[in-house]
Amino acid sequence: MASPTPRIVVTGLGWVTPLGHDIETVWQRMMRGESGVSATTRFDASTFPTTFSAQVKDYDFRSCVKDPAIHEGVGHNTAYALGAAAQAWKLSGLEKLGNSFDRTRLGIYLGSGEGSLDFDNYVAANLAGFDDATQTIQGKAWARAATALMTPVREVEQEPNMPLSHLAMEFDAQGPAYNCLTACAASTQAIGEAMMILQRGDADVMLCGGAHSMIHPLGVTGFNRLTALSTRNSEPTKASRPFSADRGGFVLGEGAGMIVIESLDHAQKRGAHIFAEIAGYGSSADAYRITDMHPEGRGPMASMRQAVRNAGLSIEDIDYIAAHGTGTHENDSTETRAIKNLFGDHAKKLAVSSVKSMFGHLIAAAGAVQLIACCLAMRDQTAPPTINLDNPDPECDLDYIPHKPRKMTINACLSNSFGFGGQNDSLALRRWNT
Repeated sequence: MASPTPRIVVTGLGWVTPLGHDIETVWQRMMRGESGVSATTRFDASTFPTTFSAQVKDYDFRSCVKDPAIHEGVGHNTAYALGAAAQAWKLSGLEKLGNSFDRTRLGIYLGSGEGSLDFDNYVAANLAGFDDATQTIQGKAWARAATALMTPVREVEQEPNMPLSHLAMEFDAQGPAYNCLTACAASTQAIGEAMMILQRGDADVMLCGGAHSMIHPLGVTGFNRLTALSTRNSEPTKASRPFSADRGGFVLGEGAGMIVIESLDHAQKRGAHIFAEIAGYGSSADAYRITDMHPEGRGPMASMRQAVRNAGLSIEDIDYIAAHGTGTHENDSTETRAIKNLFGDHAKKLAVSSVKSMFGHLIAAAGAVQLIACCLAMRDQTAPPTINLDNPDPECDLDYIPHKPRKMTINACLSNSFGFGGQNDSLALRRWNT
């Protein structure tokens, strides 16, 4: 007879976001409906169609790590991951176990993208190598300038797997190590697959989540060319407007969200505090277009259905959905349609909100930050709001919790992440009562 599938619980939470760098400060700002969006200062964006973003502010990872020297020169993605992981690790209480904890049974699974590229030096090298007479970049001149300006370490640190490497060194994690980059779905996928690693017994504890920063000229240029970013430059804090009739695209953000998960048995044996249970995971592909969702929402429907079934829940058990909710015309209307088609009459009873209205879109880190918000929502029995929902789209006709948080019963919820390329991932969580 097969052994029952282990139940997986969340014992540590941590984030570094545009609203702050610790759990309670950020959560309280969310409860006040504050925005983390402001004018972009990372680079001169004055000539770009979008001049604002949701940047991490007043943050230095060096205060979060044991030895800053071994992490010198890291990209923004790694810096944010280190800070978020340090919070999650401390909250989990695992540091109290010291050397008695088998580090070969500690794994890492990240959804991580680049850490923002070294564009100032790259552009300077191009300008140094540019020949006015021929209107071309001269290779030798460019190479001399690039050698003087750019460093191999900085180049290596751009790779998406580098946050994982630094986390492994920081926490002596010698177990399973994975990184995925499935666009905006990446950290939700990472958490879901980390759950399955624990269920099959390949680790005792997984440190998982995501980190990303695309606030650089190439990132902003790419999304502007796709017409995916809001250009509401006169009102940055009101630019992220999920489910609004006058929504004009998402706001690019950055940061990291990290959680510690382990089997219920492992957590209870060491007396750990449990924030929530990750009960189910669903994944699907639209098999449609690179940047557009299938108009019928078949991919999101499939991932949500799978997560609910995997959790042993019925659709009527779901009280709240943390929507992908980007603020683009395509996503918001399609996600709404998918929820209505899957949940039927129960969709009218669901509370749905988008924390991207406050954080902006953290791309690969978005799902992890969203899941942490779900854990806190179940803890406090309070759902976060969708701010800036002043002019609801008639096609988006669900209960999106406009403007202010809502006290309500949340025993089970879904967290959705849908990425460019048609990747869809959903996680089902249950409230922890005992």
